[in-house]
Amino acid sequence: MDFIKIILHDTSFNFALEIIFRCIIMFILIIIFLRFSGKRGVRQLSLFELAIILSLGSAAGDPMFNDDIPIVQALIVFAVIILLYRFTTYLIMKSDTFETMLEGRPMYIVKEGLLIVEDIKQEKYSYDEFFAELRQNKIEHLGQVKSALLETDGCLSVIPYAKDNIKWGLPIFPDHYQKAKRFDSKTYYSCMLCGQTQFISSLNAQCPRCKCERWAESAFYCESNSIQPSD
Repeated sequence: MDFIKIILHDTSFNFALEIIFRCIIMFILIIIFLRFSGKRGVRQLSLFELAIILSLGSAAGDPMFNDDIPIVQALIVFAVIILLYRFTTYLIMKSDTFETMLEGRPMYIVKEGLLIVEDIKQEKYSYDEFFAELRQNKIEHLGQVKSALLETDGCLSVIPYAKDNIKWGLPIFPDHYQKAKRFDSKTYYSCMLCGQTQFISSLNAQCPRCKCERWAESAFYCESNSIQPSD
């Protein structure tokens, strides 16, 4: 067994410099790609942490099965990634602007029982995903939600209203999140796009908030913790 070949192979100083350059470029590209892919793809990890994991994982994987890649090249990659990690962490601690650029800020999905449609679209966050997470937080309709934020690690933080402040809102269970088929002038209806809840003049009425024309019968909280469509 040729230990010199295993450790060094034909690594030259120039190629070592090329590895350093490649590491820096790929590290930046990974962060940029993940930054624009949305938080949902990196749940419970920051973009920065996931970039580190991917970079080190790739560097560790190739030398394991490719005899053309000596171990020393992987060690160079590890060293460069660790230095980048230390340097980036330092910049994050020193600059709020850099931290925001790298990891973003928490984003409102719901405010005062209403969906923030623009932010949902920006994060490519489907209603099915969002509603599923609300249901896991024991939420039955948007009238129970004071605010919901998508955190920088992709987790959803939900702040419910106090029991006495709960109001009519858009139902989030599949059986009730459906376009209304009957109209009653005394019934609350909720816009299926933004959650705007109000009395309407007809089922074809336009939502004053988002201009949508799809309405579901609103729901209200009751003691049995079940969805209660309006009467």
